[in-house]
Amino acid sequence: MSTITSREVRLASRPSGVPTANNFTLAETTLKPLEDGQVLVRNRFMSVDPYMRGRMNDRKSYVPPFEIGKVLDGGAVGEVIESRASEFKAGDVVTSRYGWREAFISAPGELHGVDKTVEPLSVYLGTLGMTGMTAWAGLTMVEVKAGDVIYLSGAAGAVGNTAGQLAKLRGCRVIGSAGSEEKVKHLLDECGFDAAFNYKTGPVLEQLNQAAPDGIDVYFDNVGGESLEAALTALRLHGRIIACGGISGYNEEKPKPGPSNLFNITTKRLTMKGLIVGDWLNRQGEFEKEVGALYKAGKLKSLETVVPGIDQAADAFIGLFDGKNIGKMVVKLTP
Repeated sequence: MSTITSREVRLASRPSGVPTANNFTLAETTLKPLEDGQVLVRNRFMSVDPYMRGRMNDRKSYVPPFEIGKVLDGGAVGEVIESRASEFKAGDVVTSRYGWREAFISAPGELHGVDKTVEPLSVYLGTLGMTGMTAWAGLTMVEVKAGDVIYLSGAAGAVGNTAGQLAKLRGCRVIGSAGSEEKVKHLLDECGFDAAFNYKTGPVLEQLNQAAPDGIDVYFDNVGGESLEAALTALRLHGRIIACGGISGYNEEKPKPGPSNLFNITTKRLTMKGLIVGDWLNRQGEFEKEVGALYKAGKLKSLETVVPGIDQAADAFIGLFDGKNIGKMVVKLTP
């Protein structure tokens, strides 16, 4: 193995409010020689995701916080350059948690082989990756079925657009909200939503009532805040809530007060379930078989926003909170 250098993004400081470029630093490192049982991978694409904002705070959560001065991590898909492990050979394509860097060395158990004939490979970070699995797991968790009316906030994001498409394929009436007219158009024209609205142009509840005058059965929550409160009013008896994310509050220094109508959970006998995709990894094969078949058959579209170069990774991440992505936000690291 010749000397391999890799650029990587490290956490320079903990953000206060919305992250800035000053919270990140780009560094170059030299990889150690490959040892027996190890694999060298050069990343092709890396993922940036809203949940990473919570890991930048120094407090306990369901995942450990990032360390200041250390390289960040996240989803990535790359090509095996050299292998001294029987499980992989040069040319194989793998996914890993070694994002935010151009190349890395790992044990084979930390890699997941994927079909390299599927294009674009970035789909393994979105529709066929952890965000797609999050969408599938959420719908499965509350048994979304044909005839349900489902409302999704953050519907033009990585999880939302996939969840909406999967719900439509299950026979649901699908309603989504997003933050621009362009995104609304994508939901209607590209993703096949039955209705969609721009939450910035009027009260969410008013627009949701117009789209679903008889109420909704399921709310897929990616946003929290006003959208959650509106859904609690619009949900029908025995409705279900998939609590996936709350991006509207990720950069708040102090938590905002909860919904004023939370008692609707009691009066309507609602079910609200929290979703962490890591709890579903034992069903990853089931997800890959079902959703992979839909994608390969052309029944499921992959929406993504691609930013070129690891030097743009921090800006791509920050852009998530400005709504600069349609679908999955990924960074392209190599040609």
